[in-house]
Amino acid sequence: MNLKIDYKSDYNPWFNSKYYHILYKDRDDNEAKKFILNLTQYLDLSKKASILDAACGKGRHSIEIEKLGYRVTGIDLSTNSINHAKKFENSNLKFFVHDILIPFGEKFDAVFNLFTSFGYYNRDKDIQTLSSINENLKENGIGVIDFLNIYDVRKKLVKKEEVKKEGIHFDISRKITKKTIQKTISFNDNSKNFTFKESVNYLDLNDFKKYFIETNLEIIEVFGDYELNKFDKNISSRLIILFKKKSRSN
Repeated sequence: MNLKIDYKSDYNPWFNSKYYHILYKDRDDNEAKKFILNLTQYLDLSKKASILDAACGKGRHSIEIEKLGYRVTGIDLSTNSINHAKKFENSNLKFFVHDILIPFGEKFDAVFNLFTSFGYYNRDKDIQTLSSINENLKENGIGVIDFLNIYDVRKKLVKKEEVKKEGIHFDISRKITKKTIQKTISFNDNSKNFTFKESVNYLDLNDFKKYFIETNLEIIEVFGDYELNKFDKNISSRLIILFKKKSRSN
């Protein structure tokens, strides 16, 4: 039996699956810690600053941000991820199941969207995501989107691989189309065959610039890696965009 997952709804159930957490259980926490330290030092936010971690997953970035003294709210649509993250809550760190497409109802000094957590809906909803971020920002607030560099992805694309985690053999295939970067994950567990898919929009810096023209936000800086080196599409591993609200005079 081959169990196919229904992707008609906007939210991909793969991200709430236990298998997603098995496959990606070895995320690099040290990398996340270093990036957060570099980013917060660069932004030079007040220690009283409030930060929204939009699409926070299991909260690994949120946890590191709060350790630096900030008040942090993490949101994600995955109940499994948020249930895990809630184990780390304290008076300055809270997690909620919430869609990044919908304003949270609170204003923040900064909104972070990290580790390629953007572009999993259709492109029209990319604009809606940015509009929601705009609504979540205070007047002088700063936003950060940490996205992949599609040129680096294309250059280093591994079309097929097998990964074994917790006794499960994950067969992974990848392809790039004109509009998306797609990953198919197939595996067998308890005599059942599963197939899940990930699809993120194929966006380069010019695409983001076009998005920002349509919003009340403007790009102020672009970095190419977690050390915050300048972005160069030919060599950068990431596309990290810093932005703010447009001034009222614009």
